[in-house]
Amino acid sequence: MRTMSEVTEQTAPRPRKSVLDILFGPPLANADDSEKIGPAAGIPVFGLDALSSAAYGPEAALTILLALGSAGIAYMMPIVLTIIVLLSVVYFSYRQTIAAYPGGGGSYTVASENLGARVGLIAGAALLVDYILNVAVGISAGVGALVSAVPALYPHTLALCLVILVILTGVNLRGVRESGLAFIVPTCVFVVSLGAVIVIGLIKTVLHDGHPISIAAIPRCGPAMTTVSVWLLVKAFSSGCTAMTGVEAVSNGVPLFRDPKVKNARTTLAVIIAILILMLAGIAYLCQSYGIAATVSDQPGYESVLSQLAAAVSGRNVFYYVTMGAVLVALALSANTSFADFPRVCRAIAEKGYLPHSFTIRGRRLVFSIGICALSLLAGLLLIAFGGITDRLIPLFAVGAFTAFTLSQTGMVMHWKKNGGPRARRSILINGAGALATGLTTCVVIVAKFADGAWIAVLAIPGLVLLMSVIRHHYEGISREVDDSSPAKLSGIEPPIVVVPVKGWSKIAKKALRFAYTLSQDVFVVHFEPIRQGGTQAGSELEKKWDQYIVHPAVDAGLLPPQLVVLQSRYRFVTTSIVKYILDLEHHHPHRTIAVVLPELVERHWFNYLLHDQRTALLRVMLLIRGNGHIVVSGVPWYLQS
Repeated sequence: MRTMSEVTEQTAPRPRKSVLDILFGPPLANADDSEKIGPAAGIPVFGLDALSSAAYGPEAALTILLALGSAGIAYMMPIVLTIIVLLSVVYFSYRQTIAAYPGGGGSYTVASENLGARVGLIAGAALLVDYILNVAVGISAGVGALVSAVPALYPHTLALCLVILVILTGVNLRGVRESGLAFIVPTCVFVVSLGAVIVIGLIKTVLHDGHPISIAAIPRCGPAMTTVSVWLLVKAFSSGCTAMTGVEAVSNGVPLFRDPKVKNARTTLAVIIAILILMLAGIAYLCQSYGIAATVSDQPGYESVLSQLAAAVSGRNVFYYVTMGAVLVALALSANTSFADFPRVCRAIAEKGYLPHSFTIRGRRLVFSIGICALSLLAGLLLIAFGGITDRLIPLFAVGAFTAFTLSQTGMVMHWKKNGGPRARRSILINGAGALATGLTTCVVIVAKFADGAWIAVLAIPGLVLLMSVIRHHYEGISREVDDSSPAKLSGIEPPIVVVPVKGWSKIAKKALRFAYTLSQDVFVVHFEPIRQGGTQAGSELEKKWDQYIVHPAVDAGLLPPQLVVLQSRYRFVTTSIVKYILDLEHHHPHRTIAVVLPELVERHWFNYLLHDQRTALLRVMLLIRGNGHIVVSGVPWYLQS
């Protein structure tokens, strides 16, 4: 037997799709949150950031080595091998984190639980900075690949960056699962096409005894401007470390995986790291074999390292454009990792009261919409500030990521010390090695890149920590002020004084007056009438109708007639005059509540509000701001039918 609710749902007409339904999909019920992703969808959701960093990590290192001329290319392979060793250490460390925190072991969670709330805030702030920069760098690098293939688009770099950002925001507002499924194909095309370039290049290198012939012309490297030094190599290494960003994302998003969560998350992380290592090693080796160096990115004629490599291996044919298209899409979509994790980190921090509570609210598609929109806005401002040029953003990039790495791994060492276990000593060694390696790298990155722009990230992290502390202090102050453990006092309640501001007599005013009498019989109707030229004031239409339309009906109903208050002024300050009167009324009746009933016209379409003044909204705001707690503002809506 069907219930009434089932019958109603089946017989009710389907509602028309709204614009929001078309753009972002229909709202999801709470039960739909049970949908999880597997390793296949997890790679694009959490790994595209790390995988696509192969496109700008090696190039960032080669850009520093430009100072050595063509001789700088020879140092590329040792630098990348060092980064690969560091990447392997971080991989084993995060395998431990995934197992220890199946509920999501991001740096903020691990550091907060094991190193204290203050250190946790530093980790959280570092993560947020890293995710914002990841969006800006990923998109700018993708557009850099596009203008390398189509140089005519170079003047439109920033505009293209912002368009891609808007598209990514819309896709992610549709939900994490949908964005993951949408990005599987681009991720596969990117990995396969770039892998094909590397494999073909390696085969040609072997066949030509390590000296392959380039099919397309490679830009000539400029003359050496300095000699090799440890400091220069350190700077190149710190720039190349941007290839490691995004590695933590999987450990932070373990709850999104279907069971077995730990196994699926570890599988996803292993696949991501393995592909990244192979791509980094292949790109570095082929750059050295073909003699490919970086070009200056903020000048016309710029060509990315991957564009040079693809053209050298295959020429500028269909395969080249497919590869560069895949690089563009992958780099642009690599920001999806941040869109998946930034809102979750914000939610975790907001639950502790360090960010606005709105970050904890799920939107229509069960994603944290406020976090997504905040990330999009901040990344957009960053792109505008730096003109959408990758090399200008790179110096800021690695500080947040490696600070988060270090604090997470240090927190894991303390975790194993506190909780122990059969493999605790082994785990302490693994995470300790990760903490030491990433800690040293953090120091190197800060020192090497400080003057180049890393100082912005160094200042942004403690600035965010300070802001979050202020927010927490604000919430604690509110909690102390409103907390009350005493029972309700319901005796001796006196009816409020009701004030009804009206423009004139109408159906809207009539409805507001009826509602006012449900609160109290002590009603004041306030009407504003400007003093006209010559200092005279003619009687208003409301005054002429007052006795017939209001006083007599009130008496007939056995009610105390309302008092009419006509405010006079030589100026047009309607709202200010009404607010002053209500505040004076509050001052003369300090022990009574002043209930202000505002008649409000409700239009059927939002754009119709442009045809009306907004005095009612302004009056509400001014009363709430200037009142001392005894003023209650209530709206009585009148819905237009036409």
